[in-house]
Amino acid sequence: MSEIRDLSRPTVPDESYLGQMAAETQSRSELAGEWNSEFTGAPESSTAVLAAGLAAAREDLDGLLHTIHSLAETAFVEHESVRAIASVLRSRGIEVETGLFGLDTTLRATTGAGGGRTIAILAEYDALPEIGHACGHNLIAASGVGAFLALHALCERDPSAVPGTVVLLGTPAEEGHSGKEVMARGGAFDGIDAAIMVHGYGYDCADQVWLGRRLLDVTYSGVAAHASAQPFMGRNALDAANLFYQGLGLIRQQMPPISRLHAVIADGGTRPSIITESATVRCYVRSKFPETLKELSDRVEDVAKGAALMTGTGVAVEWDEHPPSLPVRSNSALTQRWAVHEETQGHTPLPGGVLDESIAASTDFGNVSYRIPGIHPLIKAADAEVALHTREFAEASITPAAEDAAHDAGYGLACTALDFLVDDALAAEVVAEFERAGGAIDVENYFN
Repeated sequence: MSEIRDLSRPTVPDESYLGQMAAETQSRSELAGEWNSEFTGAPESSTAVLAAGLAAAREDLDGLLHTIHSLAETAFVEHESVRAIASVLRSRGIEVETGLFGLDTTLRATTGAGGGRTIAILAEYDALPEIGHACGHNLIAASGVGAFLALHALCERDPSAVPGTVVLLGTPAEEGHSGKEVMARGGAFDGIDAAIMVHGYGYDCADQVWLGRRLLDVTYSGVAAHASAQPFMGRNALDAANLFYQGLGLIRQQMPPISRLHAVIADGGTRPSIITESATVRCYVRSKFPETLKELSDRVEDVAKGAALMTGTGVAVEWDEHPPSLPVRSNSALTQRWAVHEETQGHTPLPGGVLDESIAASTDFGNVSYRIPGIHPLIKAADAEVALHTREFAEASITPAAEDAAHDAGYGLACTALDFLVDDALAAEVVAEFERAGGAIDVENYFN
């Protein structure tokens, strides 16, 4: 006889699927060869100076990682985090601008000899509500600042060693928002030829799937009535919300398996004795490609309107309170350079397709990657079983392992940026690959 379950508690999710995915990842990673790049990149004499510059800044970078973690400032209010970054930069005589591109908590600094190509290194620093830096943006900030300081030190020693321009961009409000898209519409990426950043994770991964994401609010308006005396005189907005929610579940059977739908009923009425007059469903729509995200959006909107027809309610469909995020389009030529440099730091970045693509989230860096070439690799900063957006990852993002990851990632970013500036053949392939993939798209109006 089976044991009677304690119904006051939820069941514990079974972890066998995670175990199978880990085993498959290990098996595929063993088949992956060493990274190679056909391009020369920056000379070893320059990369040695970058390594020395990072080592010299290590104490400040570790301090920055911990400071931003302790501040745990959420989207659009990262004022102290920006001040902390600016303080580290200004202590080295670097000019810093803040409050640009229509947002108060942006940051911009430049280095390099000028006159050539321009590459941006992006630094995030916003935290999640309640659980702080559970996505490790403190590590992202420290690595980006570290890369910039290393390149600045090289430029001070020999300006000709850093042709072109390196831009450090502090980018707020990634969590639940789209700060980079707001910045882009304000001109942040005008005149920039490529953009790079790195994210902390449970694996070293050179290229992983990031889904595009849209936010949908559906509000149903009904007619209030006494639920017992005259229910026939009402039109139930909660019924419509329930039908829409159930319809989302049915769509999942006929959509690409990598696409995602998840929703909450944000408002479902006030009293059981009153036919609900207003109800709101908030929904995330995600998919792997811009085209499939657009198609799935249309289908979801049809379901939302169909629920209104079935219940005789009115419906208001409101897309993208915050600008949508596109999937990330990774540039393989830049990715290869990143991976080659990370291998020198003792990391073994996994190529795309090794990690199960079902472990996929979203980032507003995708919007950047459809404007200009870019990469968004991941660096191991925690055990593989520690998931992003958990308290466990927040704790992991201030460990010595996270400090080492930020340092190693800073080296990879600095070297990759320098490769792009000094190697004309590499830069030409970066641009050619971007054009072969479809080139720049009108991100702002893509879903209109």
